[in-house]
This record gives sequence, structure tokens and C-alpha cells, in this order.
Amino acid sequence: MAANTLTPPRTQIGSRAEKAPRMGWLDALRGLAALVVVFEHSLDVLLPEVRRTASPWFDFGRYGVFVFFLVSGYVVPFSLERRGSVRQFWAGRFFRLYPAWFVAVALTLTLSAAGVSYGLPAALADRPWAAAIAHMTMLQDLMGVPNALNVFWTLSYEMVFYLLVTAMFVAGVHRSSARVALGFGVGAAMLGVALPSGLLASRWPDGTVLVTVLLLAGGLAAMIGRRRGVRRAGVAVVATLALALLLLNSRIGAIESLCIISAMFAGTAVRGVQDGRLRTRPGAAMIAVVAVFTLAAGLRAPTTWALNANPDPLGPDWSIAVGAAWLTFLGGLALRDRRMPRALVWSGLVSYSVYLLHPLVIQGVWYAAGRDPGDLPAVVRLGWGVVLVTAVLGSAALAHRYVERPAQRLGRRLTGPRASPRGTAPQPART
Repeated sequence: MAANTLTPPRTQIGSRAEKAPRMGWLDALRGLAALVVVFEHSLDVLLPEVRRTASPWFDFGRYGVFVFFLVSGYVVPFSLERRGSVRQFWAGRFFRLYPAWFVAVALTLTLSAAGVSYGLPAALADRPWAAAIAHMTMLQDLMGVPNALNVFWTLSYEMVFYLLVTAMFVAGVHRSSARVALGFGVGAAMLGVALPSGLLASRWPDGTVLVTVLLLAGGLAAMIGRRRGVRRAGVAVVATLALALLLLNSRIGAIESLCIISAMFAGTAVRGVQDGRLRTRPGAAMIAVVAVFTLAAGLRAPTTWALNANPDPLGPDWSIAVGAAWLTFLGGLALRDRRMPRALVWSGLVSYSVYLLHPLVIQGVWYAAGRDPGDLPAVVRLGWGVVLVTAVLGSAALAHRYVERPAQRLGRRLTGPRASPRGTAPQPART
């Protein structure tokens, strides 16, 4: 493997590698993505002029989340390899994601009860226990369960990616990211138009949640088992479950679902090429094909049968935004050795809390304004915009300081002493 200062040296499975240094360019990208998503969600409240003029040509929200997806693909699989343990990886993911998520859920419920926010989707009250269980898995957007907070939908696709990465790791094929990305990209362009959205949930709502939870728990437990046959069975269960939800039960439609996963695996492939784990020319060629197929897929309208729960095609605004996200990610990669703006790097450190909490702050601003802020003079709306950004960054800083960081320290204390030999995979040859 080619030497690279950004990657820890290869270690034996089960041993502990030194903690990898932070990469400022990735934090800067996360910060940029989070701020753009905040901008997107504030348009209806504070900048309706931009919504009317720019949004038909550029989807700011999809731009931000696709930057996030590419960064996750670049980072997360190598966290699993560095730990060398499925158990430790998932424990780390739990302490990284769930504490701030619990805070966002609690605030959502509190503000909804107080009448400050828009309120929870009415459909959640019809099946409260199923909704709660689905949200606990973070796969609710793929189970036909409305999101308690609108931004939770992206976490479902992050979770599918983690499941697929874990299955590939246990199966020993985790170095095939470029081929996997190519497969998802081609599938998005060629098959996504004919695949249904929300098929399982529309016909079997409660059963979909129950079966998903049981298979998820059983598959993950099997993958950390001692016996090779049990681990292989766990791989089959988890991979099949993830693909079935992605292809047949996505709220946003199979085209975008496949594009999201292909982008994440493409980010993994970029890291593999950079580190010398993948051969440069074939790896770069497959990554380029993935990007092209992803942009082309956004221009194709789903078939009538595939419009089960997603009546709107993606359109050129989506493709332009995704293309811009790719350029932003590759631009950050090209500038990775440069010093990034400190403010942007800091916003990346708190970006998860920014992402989770900003819709609640926006709803609070809408409530405090007393009426539709779009009717207010521009200078007044600018003042409310300053209040909004200050409140978003302030609340995110507090959540990062008092929720995220303590939870991550606790997770390291609980999982750090030794790596479990279970749920590991051999290191295959370079591909």
C-alpha cells in the first residue's frame, strides 16, 4: 500500500491503530454543506425571492446533502477498517449519532407540544409504536414512516450505507468500493426508472417495520458471531434487507436512492485510489462513470408504475446540484494540503448538530416573527437571518460541547481497551 500521511498504517485485525489526525478539508466541506442546507431551509421563511428565482435551477438542499454523502463515503469505511471490529464500529456509530439525535427528538416533541413548531406529521399518531421503533433504527424513511423531523431522512441512507459496508467488511470484499459504486450508478440510470417507491410499506405497513427490525437485529448479531457460517448468514440477511429497502421501499424513489449509495461508495473509492488501495486508472475511470451515470439518472422520469409514492421526477436542478457537489468534493480533495478557513473548519466540527437542530431554530424564528416573515421588509428579514444563523450556530456549539463530545468520550472508554476479534475480515489483496 502506498504511504500516505492521511491514513494510519495498516495494522493486524484486532490490534489498535493510532488515532488518525483530523483532516481540515473534510471538516470545511462538512461545514459548507451544513450551512447550505440551513440556507435552503430558510428560503421559504426569509428569502422567498431566492426560492422563486434560483431554486428552479439549483437544488441547494440536495447539493448540501450530497457533499455530506461523499464525505461519509470517504471517511466511514476506513473507520471500520481502522477499528478492525464490527462491534466497536457500531458502538462508535451509536455514540456518534444517537445522543444528539435524542436531543433533536426531545426538542421536536417539546416544541410541537408547546405549539411553537409546525407539529409532528399526523401519520405518526396513527401508528405511534411502529413510528417510534422505526425511528430508533434511523431507517424510518425506508419503512414508510414519516420523519418526525424533516432532516432525519438522510440518516436512513447513511444507515443503509453502514449496513452494506459492514456486510462487505465481514465478507472480506470491502476493497471493491469502485465496482460497487459503478453497479449502483448504472442501476440508478438504467433500472431506477422502473423500480417502485414505498411498495412494501404501502401494502404491509406494520409488517414492514416489524420484519425490518427483527432481520436487522438478527443480522447484526450474526455478523459478530464466532462461527464463519453464522457470520456469512448475517452478511446475507443484512445485505438483502438493505437492498430490498433501498430498491423497493424508498420514499424518495429508487433513482435517487441508488444515486445516493453510489455517491457514497464512490467517495470510498476516491479514498482507495488516493491511498493506493485501488489501481489509479481503473479506479478513477469507474468513479468518473459513476458521476456521469448519476447526473444522467436525475434527468430520467420514473415510469408510471414507479410513481407509487414519489410523483415528481428529479429534474435538471437536481442534476446540477449533484454535479456541483461532486466538483466541491473534488476541489476540497485537491486543496487538502492547504489551510482551510478556521470558521469553516469549526462549523464542520459542529455540523451534525447544525444539521439536526437548524429546522427547529427556523421554526422558532417563524414563530417569533409573529407572521410570515416573507411579508416583512428586506432589512427586517436580514435581521431575522442574523438571529437565525447566530441561534443555529450557538445551539449547535452547545450540543457539540455538552452532548456530542461527552458521548464520544464515553464511547471510547467503553470500547477502547481492546478490539474484539469477532466480526472481522481478512485483508484481501489489492484490487
